[in-house]
Order: sequence, then structure tokens, then C-alpha cells
Amino acid sequence: MTTTDDPWDGLAVLVLEGGDLAPVDVERVAHRAAVPRLAEGVLERVAASAAYADEVARTRPVYGRSTGVGANRMVAVSDPAAQAVRLIRSHATSAGPLRDAPRVRAMLTIRLNQLAAGGSGVAPDVVAALAEMIAADALPPVREWVGIGTGDLSALGTTALALMGKVPCTAAVPRTVAFGAGDALAFLSSNAAALGDAALAVAELRRLADAALVTAALACVAVRGNVEAFGPVVESVTPFPGTATVCRVLRGLVASPDAVQPARIQDPFALRVLPQVGGAWLDAIRRADDVVRAMAGAASENPALSPELGVAHHGGFHAAYLGQALDALRSATAQAAQLSVARTAMLDEPSITGDEPFLGDGTPGVSGTMVVEYAVAAALGELVADAAPTGLQSVTLSRGLEEGASFAAQAAARTLASIPPLRAVIAGELLVAARALGPDGAVGPVLRPVLDAVAEAAPLLGDRRDRDLTAELLALCELVDRLPALAGLDGLDGLAAQEAQRTSSGRSSSA
Repeated sequence: MTTTDDPWDGLAVLVLEGGDLAPVDVERVAHRAAVPRLAEGVLERVAASAAYADEVARTRPVYGRSTGVGANRMVAVSDPAAQAVRLIRSHATSAGPLRDAPRVRAMLTIRLNQLAAGGSGVAPDVVAALAEMIAADALPPVREWVGIGTGDLSALGTTALALMGKVPCTAAVPRTVAFGAGDALAFLSSNAAALGDAALAVAELRRLADAALVTAALACVAVRGNVEAFGPVVESVTPFPGTATVCRVLRGLVASPDAVQPARIQDPFALRVLPQVGGAWLDAIRRADDVVRAMAGAASENPALSPELGVAHHGGFHAAYLGQALDALRSATAQAAQLSVARTAMLDEPSITGDEPFLGDGTPGVSGTMVVEYAVAAALGELVADAAPTGLQSVTLSRGLEEGASFAAQAAARTLASIPPLRAVIAGELLVAARALGPDGAVGPVLRPVLDAVAEAAPLLGDRRDRDLTAELLALCELVDRLPALAGLDGLDGLAAQEAQRTSSGRSSSA
């Protein structure tokens, strides 16, 4: 993929040609920060696959083209073109509330990129019409319950009807197309809706993981935490990429020209095991990112009809990789959030902070930030409840032929739903850490812009009298996504690399 300026609508252009598609690029299209366009040569590749599919269909049965689908796989159809229309109409059946526009755009973008890879047998006119639909922001009415991780048939059936002019969209479809015998099942055969949700979730979780380390660094400074827990030796104690990143980033964030003596030889787990829990979280995010990238650009339609590789009736529609990666990610997210809630409680404890209980104003019995703990614990409860693995479920459908499902669609929706409660958890820690430090707190140069931004967003935060802190908490929820940029991070990996270089230079100088 490459990006260029689009002189027509002012949006950046995301050029799609099949292959890996980054979640952050899907997110840009979903939020109308970029518009996708097909690369040169893509429609020729699609046409070659369609011609090959037609040639194969003349010599042998092809599932969904010359036969029925599901338990009807052995039933020959006498009129493949009419069967294609019937298939789309029946498979558009769906239930639940309508999905919002960003989720639908994400789904359409991924489906377009998958079709651009070639190998589906879909006619190039259908692929071109889909690209025009996205560019016009003509979004079909996609509902919530459309798949079980073995193909989002209902969502893509509805999309196909919209391309045929049979379903109204949010804007006029630039042109309608007819779906021929080889287009229907091939167009439907994708987990694009689940992958769209997953892409949006992964892109946002990466930002929130960055933000969580910024708030953790503020908490560490507020209680004079022992930074040995993030020292270079810890990178070998827990030898995983995520741990190394967390250690290096935290050392960079808490760095200060003034040497500060730690208050304790060992801090509570909320600080001491940050590299292990936060590192596992980062590694889970990277794993999910890798899976989404790969699946968002794979020609995984069943059957595969590749002029280069041949024909295969297969199970590539079963999204086990996606479901398992997202189940692991939600578990890691819940564990990281639990540490954030623990740090929020830690900052209310006078034996740790040397401050008033609940960071109050000194009035006996004052509650201060006590109920912030309850609010973030309630949000944590949502994360823990949603962390239950979806992949342990099973189902048998279509007269017993399809006796398993990945439930990746449900895993993706749950992962996306984890964003608001996680943001609230991080905002709660930010609120309490900023109050503990005060607007003029002794932080290093990296964290100073963060503390200044908190003071601007919540100017009354320093008023320690008992009062409703809802406004401050909501304001800081809005600030959370900006924390990494405010701390000068060019992504955590960039800061980690800088810290690693400083550490290496220091060792060389010592030697």
C-alpha cells in the first residue's frame, strides 16, 4: 500500500492491491481520513481469475457455482445465474441492530482488498463497483449478527443486494451490477465484517496500550517508585519483545535530570510487574495485528480459483487464527487493566503516597478520589466479563454438515466493545496520578506536557474538597488517546529504540 494526495476530495488515498493491510490503514478509511483506490493492474488480475473460474466450471463441478451450498453441496443446479441471485437474497438474512458507519467502512475496505488479491473468480465489474461504492460512502445496512467466524454471509449478502440496487444505502450507489453464476458465493465467502471490527480494535488498543504506559509512568513518579523493576536486567529476566519495549519506554518516560531516591526497595505489584503484564499485552496486540494484516489481504474464498495455483475446495473461511488471537488479546487487556485499577487504589493509600487518604483536603473522613476506584473497577468488570474465550463454544448447522465454528465474529465484536471501558480505566488512573502530583509536580521533561494537558482539560482537579468528579473523569477520557503524542512518543517502539541506544551508549562509555 502507498499513500498519495487525492486532489478530488482532499483525503489521502490508500492504494489497495491485495496482500497485507494494516489495521491502522483500515481505521483511517473507517473514520474518513483516507479513501481506498484499487492499484493499477488489479482488475486485470481479477479478470484472469474470473476467466480461469469459467474455464474450470466447464470441466468439473464447482461448489456454489454449479451446485447448491451447505448441505445442498451435492445438488446440481440447472440455472447457475438464477441460483446466484437466489443465493444472495437468502444469505442477506440478518438480525440485530445496525452497525455504525466506521464498522461498515472497515468491512467494505477489507473485502475490497481481499478481492484485489485475485483468486475468487468474481467478475471485475463487481470489484470495480464495490470500490466506487466505498468512494461514494454509500454504506449498506449491515446488522450486528451476521456471522459465526466461518464467513460473514449475511453482511456480504446485504452488500451484494446493495450493489444490485435492491437495498437502499446511506448514499446513492454510483452504479449497480448484475451478479453472475460465479460471483455470488465468491463475493459472500469472507470474514470481512469480523476483520473490520478486529482492525478497528487492534488499532485503538495499540494507542491505549501506549497511553497506559504514560499514566503508569505518572503513577510511578507520584509514589517515587523503584525504577529497578524496569531496568536493563529485567529485559533478560523476562526475555520477550513486549517486556523489552515496556522497560525501555518506562525508563524514557520517568527520566529526570534530578536523581530521585526510591521510596521503597520493592513496590506493589501494580508497578513491579508492569514489564511482564504490559509486555504480554503488547505482544498480544502485535500477534492480533499480524493476523488481521494477513487475513485482510488473503484470497481465502471457497473454492479458491487461482490461475497460478489451481482449484481447491477448502476450509479457509474458518477464522480460527483470528478468534484465538482476539481471545488472547482480550485476556491480556483485562490483566493490564487490572494493574491500572490497582495503581489507582495505590495512589489513594497514604502509606504509599505520604499524602492524605484518597488524596483529600485533610478534612476528617473526606472521600476524595475514593469513588474513582469504584468507577474504574466497574469498567474493569466489563473487561473481565468480555475476556471469556469465544473459541470454546461450538455449534452444528446446515443439517449437520457444518459442525464447528470459530466464533471469531463474536470475538471481534467483544474486542471492539472493550475500548470504552478500557479508556475509562486509564482515565481514572490519570486523574488520580495527576491529583497526587499536582499541576506543578516534579516530573521529567517527557511527562511535563502530559501534566500540563491534564491541568488544561480538568482545571479544577486540584480542588481536593469532596465533590462530583464526573466532569473531570469524562474530560480525561477524551484526553487519553493524545497521551502518547503529548509525551513525545513516536510509537512506543521508537521510544524504546532510543532508550536502548542510550543504554548501549552508557555501557560503552563505562567500558
